[in-house]
Amino acid sequence: MQNYFIISGGPGVGKTTLIEELKQTGFLTVEEEARRIIKDQLTMGGDGLPWRNKTLYAQLMFDASVRTFEKIKSDNFPDPIYFDRGILDTICYMNMENIPVSKETVEIVRKCVYNRNVFILPPWKAIYETDRERKQSWKEALSTFDKMKETYMEYGYNVIEVPRVSILERRQFVIEQSSQY
Repeated sequence: MQNYFIISGGPGVGKTTLIEELKQTGFLTVEEEARRIIKDQLTMGGDGLPWRNKTLYAQLMFDASVRTFEKIKSDNFPDPIYFDRGILDTICYMNMENIPVSKETVEIVRKCVYNRNVFILPPWKAIYETDRERKQSWKEALSTFDKMKETYMEYGYNVIEVPRVSILERRQFVIEQSSQY
C-alpha cells in the first residue's frame, strides 16, 4: 500500500521513540509486535521468547504482524500509516536464527505489500540500551541492522536511512520523505 510506511532497524536505535513522536503529531501508527509478545509471554510464563523458543517466538511475531496488516488494510485509511517494524522484520529474524522460512510464508509476505520506501534507523551507540525485553549486545545490534537492510532490499524495497539527529529532526525527515511517495 502506498501509504503504509515501515520504520525498521536493529534494536535500540529509536524506532519506538520516533513512532511515538509521529503519533503525537497526529499520524496513525502501529506498535511493534515483538515487544508486546515478549511482555505477554513473560507475564504468562510462556515459551515464545527469543531466549527460550526462537521458532515459537518467530511464529507468534509473524502471525501477529500479518493479522495487524490485514486489519489495517481492511480499514482502508487514506492517510500515511507508520509501522514500528514490518512483516519482513520477522523474516529477517528467522533467517538470522536459521529458522526455516516456508514457501507459504514467503507467499504471505509477497501479498502484504507496504510502501516500497522503508525507513531504517542505523545503529547509534549513544542511545543504545538493553532492558528486560531487549537483551542483544551492541555487536548483535550492528549485525541486525545489516541483515535488516539486506532483507528489505532482497524483497524489492528501497531502504532510506534516517539520519542520527534529534527526534524532532528525525520526525521531520520521515514526514518529508513520506510526502514524496
